[in-house]
Amino acid sequence: MVTTVAHLKRGERGIIKEFTKGMLPIKLLELGCLPGNEVELIQIAPLKDPLYINVNGSHIAIRRSIALQIELELIEDKATL
Repeated sequence: MVTTVAHLKRGERGIIKEFTKGMLPIKLLELGCLPGNEVELIQIAPLKDPLYINVNGSHIAIRRSIALQIELELIEDKATL
């Protein structure tokens, strides 16, 4: 199963692997949504859209449709191991 930003639970983190449908909006790329960067899900709005994420210290609100395009490799929390 492919894991995307939209599949994260609050507090989970992942490393951006690739984008499923080509390119993201330029503004997100400028804010650090690039392959290799770490993403953490901060909060999900009450109606499940938008999602609030932390990328390189920047808190960004993105739509669920965009979050589904960002593939991740999950980071295991060392406290749970």
